[in-house]
Amino acid sequence: MKIIDISQEVLSCKVYEGDPAPKANRIINMEDGGVYNLSALSLCAHNGTHVDAPLHFFSDGKSIDEMSLEHFVGECYVAEHSGDVKVADAGEILEKARKSGAEKRILIKGEATVTEEAARVFADAGILLLGNESQSVGPENAPMQVHKILLSKDIALLEGIVLDKVKEGRYILNCAPLNVKGFEGSPCRAILIGE
Repeated sequence: MKIIDISQEVLSCKVYEGDPAPKANRIINMEDGGVYNLSALSLCAHNGTHVDAPLHFFSDGKSIDEMSLEHFVGECYVAEHSGDVKVADAGEILEKARKSGAEKRILIKGEATVTEEAARVFADAGILLLGNESQSVGPENAPMQVHKILLSKDIALLEGIVLDKVKEGRYILNCAPLNVKGFEGSPCRAILIGE
C-alpha cells in the first residue's frame, strides 16, 4: 500500500485572488519560557487544498457538514488532461473511470479547466466528487457557472490538489473536510492510497 499526499502545505498554499491568506500565530512558545507550544491558525475555507459544498453558490444548498462523507472517501479515478476539458474529453474520462470501477470520484491531473459543457456531462453522470489542481474547477476568471452546474447536483468539488507525482489510474481517496457547521467549504488533507 502506498499513501500519497496530494495536499498543499497550508501556510505556503495558493490563494484565490481576493481571498485572505492563511496566518499562523504562536500564542505560547517554549523558547520564551512557556511550558508548552500553542499555535493559532487563521485561514479562509477555500485556501490551498479544499472542498466546496453546494452552499458555496446556493443560499439553500447543503453546507459542508450536511454532506455525506461518501462524497469525500472512496475509490476515485485520476485522469490526466491539459487545457480545456470539453464534452468529448469528459466522456473519455468517465469511460476510463467506469472501466476501472471508480467512476464516482474523478480527479483531473494537469493544467485543466472544466468547461460548462463538460461540467454538464459530469453532472449528468451522477458522480459524487470532481477534483482538479487549480484553485477553481471552472475558469479562474469566471468560475460561477461551472460551480453552479456541479454543485446543483450535490457534487462535491475538491480544488487545489497536487497530482504531479501521481500516475493516471484508480486509487482510494480521502479528502474528508473539517466538520464545520454551516460552512460552504473546508480545508482538507487530501490523500490517495494506491498499490
